[in-house]
Amino acid sequence: MMKVLEAGQMQACDRTAIEQYRIPGALLMENAGLQVLDVLIELNGGEAPLSTAVICGPGNNGGDGFVVARHLHNLGREAMVYLVADPERLRGDALLNFKIATEFGVPVHRVDAEQIPGLPEIFGRFDFIVDALLGTGIRDAARELPAAVIESMNVASVPIVAIDLPSGLAADSGEVPGAAIEADATVALAALKPCHVLGPATGLCGAINVAEISLPARVVDEALAAFELVTPMDVAAALPRRHAASHKGTHGRVLVVAGAEGTAGAATLTARGALRSGAGLVDIVCPESVYGLVGAAVTEALVHPQSAGPSGGLNVRLEDLAELVAASEVVVVGPGIGTSDSAAKLARDIVAEVPAPVVVDADGLNAIGSELDLVAAAPGIRILTPHPGEAARMLNCASSAIQEDRPAASRTLADRSGAIVILKGYRTLIAAPGKVTVVNSTGNPGMATGGTGDVLAGVVAALVGQGMEPFRAAWVGAFVHGSAGDAVAAKVGELSLMAGDLADALPEAFTALEEIP
Repeated sequence: MMKVLEAGQMQACDRTAIEQYRIPGALLMENAGLQVLDVLIELNGGEAPLSTAVICGPGNNGGDGFVVARHLHNLGREAMVYLVADPERLRGDALLNFKIATEFGVPVHRVDAEQIPGLPEIFGRFDFIVDALLGTGIRDAARELPAAVIESMNVASVPIVAIDLPSGLAADSGEVPGAAIEADATVALAALKPCHVLGPATGLCGAINVAEISLPARVVDEALAAFELVTPMDVAAALPRRHAASHKGTHGRVLVVAGAEGTAGAATLTARGALRSGAGLVDIVCPESVYGLVGAAVTEALVHPQSAGPSGGLNVRLEDLAELVAASEVVVVGPGIGTSDSAAKLARDIVAEVPAPVVVDADGLNAIGSELDLVAAAPGIRILTPHPGEAARMLNCASSAIQEDRPAASRTLADRSGAIVILKGYRTLIAAPGKVTVVNSTGNPGMATGGTGDVLAGVVAALVGQGMEPFRAAWVGAFVHGSAGDAVAAKVGELSLMAGDLADALPEAFTALEEIP
């Protein structure tokens, strides 16, 4: 996992490096500037750009910018510093590098409000812009002069490389509080920050490069992370392996309780997700009225028709399913079961009484509603897979409140329910009590279509059924599910993506991961 550190945590790492390991802050700044220079050279086809505008503020972010400008100047390239501050405000290592840059002969132009109208044209004549204006200390929207300079950079139509984070973003949030740089690339110093991995801020970062600036590895390793970002290597290492002597009984039996009249597809998609993710056996409990549809759509599953109520939903008691439940390593409940009283009671009883792990999705979540104590008192592990609307109903708040702070919502839901929570959406979050929240980086807007969540429930259940630790199964499942969606989007586009395509693409996603050394 890649650690994601909040600004305060990163500052603590810097202090430890400086005070305990006696690494000068100026050296860290020098290394940061050199890493940015490397990115510029890479983006420019292997050579330093002929001309670069370096937009500096008064803090350490600006100090990094002075280093970049000095090295470009020393390579014989045009590097112009635009200082959006009074030089008298410079302190410490930033002041030191300002003085060094000017001694080298780097031209520094002081920017004031009167020059704003002409800045887009001025910036537009350069090959690149380096954004060293605002750093991790910003909490609120950029104000007045900095905001105007940010807008000028954005409209200049020149590639922008941001140092540490695009100016205008708050390091510790996924929100975009005001004017913010739309970077083509961001050089994250030493570690990722929340704005690099959470939406919508991550969408302004462009290609993100994590730069080594000579902080001792153990300092970052020992830091408490705000989040962890799952990587392909993490998932590849976690995937279940097949042994030569294995058989269907050794790869887990998944029970899917799903479907109603009009929503047979939910049951089939969940089952296909489980089967394509390695489940040895999949049983489907569905109303007898959709038995033929479900059985024909998933011939590899064992389908068990049950009585239906007047609304077409399941009308069966948990005790009637006792033999199936006892034979299963994991249960999925909720996809497409509807909101009838009988179906809701069955879902609640499964959540409250089944000792095996239970993945709760869709109408299963609606059946629980805000009665999170029912989940907390369950005899086994529960994995909840809400979208923002379902999470809002469970936390008795508006969907907008969930979206305003998705990390807090996922953690709150996990803490109150005692369950593993997969909060679906842009940058799906996986939270659990006592765990660092994991951010998933795969997936695309094309997956915002009916049925994709059913596939995810099946994927996660299959991984749990094969013996994977449930929290790990949740983030591995989310990553693979998103990877399959990305593979489909690459072939048919986001607009044409369907949930069935996603289930079909799971083999491609798994195969790509298995090929990682």
